[in-house]
Amino acid sequence: MMKDANTQKARVSASATFWMSLLVSSVMVHGLPLQARANQVPSKEAIAKVPPSPFSLETPTDVPSLAVTDQAPPEVKFQDNSSSPLGWTGIDVESGFSPLERTCSMSQRINSLADERLNAECEVNKVTSIAELTSHTREINPNLVQDTVSIPPPTISQANPVESFAEIPTLEVPSVAELSSGDGDGDPNTPMSQVSNVTQLRDVSPGDWAFEALRSLVERYGCIAGYPDGTFRGNRSSSRYEFAAGLNACLQQIERIITTGGDGFVTRQDLETLQRLTEDFKTELASLGTRVDKLDGRVAFLEDHQFSATTKLSGLAWFDMTGATAGRNVKVEAINAASPDVRFAGRGADGRPLVQEVENPNITMSGLTWLTFNTSFTGKDLLVTQLAAGNGLSPANQFASAGLFNTFGTPFLDQTAGPNNGFAEVVIHDLFYQFPVSKQVQLVVGPRVNWHRFFDNNAFTFFLTGGSTFNSNGTTVHDPIDRGSGVVALINLSKQFDLHVGYLGENNEFLPAAFGFNTSSNPSKGLFSGTNTITAELTYKPSSTANIRLIYSHNTLDNNGGVVSAEPIYGVADDGQGGRIKPATVNAFGVNFDWLITSKFGIFGRYSYASTEIDPSTPGRAGGNINSQSFQFGLGFPDLGKQGALATLSFLVPFDVLSGRRFLVAGGGDGGTQYEFELTYHYPITNNIALVPAFYLIGNANNFDSNPTIYVGNLRTQFSF
Repeated sequence: MMKDANTQKARVSASATFWMSLLVSSVMVHGLPLQARANQVPSKEAIAKVPPSPFSLETPTDVPSLAVTDQAPPEVKFQDNSSSPLGWTGIDVESGFSPLERTCSMSQRINSLADERLNAECEVNKVTSIAELTSHTREINPNLVQDTVSIPPPTISQANPVESFAEIPTLEVPSVAELSSGDGDGDPNTPMSQVSNVTQLRDVSPGDWAFEALRSLVERYGCIAGYPDGTFRGNRSSSRYEFAAGLNACLQQIERIITTGGDGFVTRQDLETLQRLTEDFKTELASLGTRVDKLDGRVAFLEDHQFSATTKLSGLAWFDMTGATAGRNVKVEAINAASPDVRFAGRGADGRPLVQEVENPNITMSGLTWLTFNTSFTGKDLLVTQLAAGNGLSPANQFASAGLFNTFGTPFLDQTAGPNNGFAEVVIHDLFYQFPVSKQVQLVVGPRVNWHRFFDNNAFTFFLTGGSTFNSNGTTVHDPIDRGSGVVALINLSKQFDLHVGYLGENNEFLPAAFGFNTSSNPSKGLFSGTNTITAELTYKPSSTANIRLIYSHNTLDNNGGVVSAEPIYGVADDGQGGRIKPATVNAFGVNFDWLITSKFGIFGRYSYASTEIDPSTPGRAGGNINSQSFQFGLGFPDLGKQGALATLSFLVPFDVLSGRRFLVAGGGDGGTQYEFELTYHYPITNNIALVPAFYLIGNANNFDSNPTIYVGNLRTQFSF
């Protein structure tokens, strides 16, 4: 960005003023490169909860090889991460412009709008290419879902979105302060240096229509105009040439957005504003060699050749090949183990949980796709509609106890999108609207808000490029819903602090409503009486390469079928004697961090503690608490083998029962503690295609010390478009 500088005014005679002004304008138009900075929008959901998004979907900076958007939800319930105690489970889906030729005439730039087939797909929170997500020259926005995929992935320097925001989530055109704060190609001490805010043109009246129109375009699209001394004398013909040069800069920037599909939305209203400005300044533009005729026809051409005037379509597709094996049969807590996705928990006559043994599964190959429609009506808001379809039923689920479906050893993207596992059905994955209420506050509301776009993001566990299983992508404690109906507030407290606060009632694409799930849209439960979570997360950014997140959640777990099975319960809980319990309440605390120590090496981790209150329905029967903890620590190696690549190695314990094991009818095992080692390597072949091999080792599966070690291998091919 250009920086302000005091310019020494040359003393020239009055007779030379006009010719000198012409010279200045000519140099400005033909000698300065257009500078623009594309600002990423926000998830949950991303490299720094993008998270997303898809998944971040907060919200949006530059760091070595990491990206963040929608964060993948590793959970336990009959959700993506778990199977219902009734056996019903679903799978969680988530989530340069080079300067114009300096010698190019205005005529060529305007004509190019009609001569080329323009890709005017508008977008504020676009899916970043795989190479860009991990490039060491970019910083991932944690609120971009990512991105999320469109759930903007988290950035090392940002705590949020979207998602991943993310950091989907934040739908902001780069601020004027940002546009003028960085280093630029120009010399700030040169009289010809440009500034990034029309308000710096001191001699132009703010009440003038041309002033206000150009200021709006400058601040919305990041184009630049004027000179660093802040003068712009609109009543002199020479100064009108300077104004025309600023108008030219905005035309260049808007052309870039239209022709390259860059960040931002170009509306018909703004094109009409440009048309009026070029008409008002046609004399000056004509003297600069600019054609201003037939602009209206070009506007119509743009509208006829773009996907939508307000919407950008992006997509992701994955091919997964997965195998899992153990040295001998593995113990699982279930009434029967015929099908990995339909397992019920129960107790025998002695009151102990029923245990079965399962054999090795076969190798599988499956697919998953997400299509995301990002719509903006003002350029600062975002309506996210994400569709998903897949048919994955990972073989690692063969070794899972009831309530642990899609948890350990299961690649997050080896899943089915809908409630019927193995069947490719199109479902609505995300549906929410994000908008600013002030410069520091944004609100996210909707019937299906992705929790992982806005909470618990981490630069090294973003599901597209980092840790790749349900357990390593995100928390195993704080999120019992994955997606829900409600509201999330995204608050920027200062440069170093962000606060996210939200309430969401369960509403998922993978849980069958007919069996009592998706309680927020079920009249018998509603928005506040079923499974829900109140979450608050404070992010501290001590530097541009580090994030520390403190998170608290108060959860209510619905007693569907008289039992509880949702995070932080990894399994199924009853009253300890096979009886029913009332809805459970949970208080959970955690910390999450990522730190890029050098451009080639970083560390990351999580720790959480939760206390779940168990209240038996049977009068006189004593209740209690299930106290548990989980933790993860890992190493990240950006650009290993190739720029944009990322290798991660992590150790994690998803569910360590500290007390209250007697209430677990599944997930308690024989008193052991399950642990996992995970190695994932994201290798970009092109900007749109990547190979992601991964290897997982699971010890003491299902918390049985006596279980053999399980080995899982996965090869994922990833496409972004």
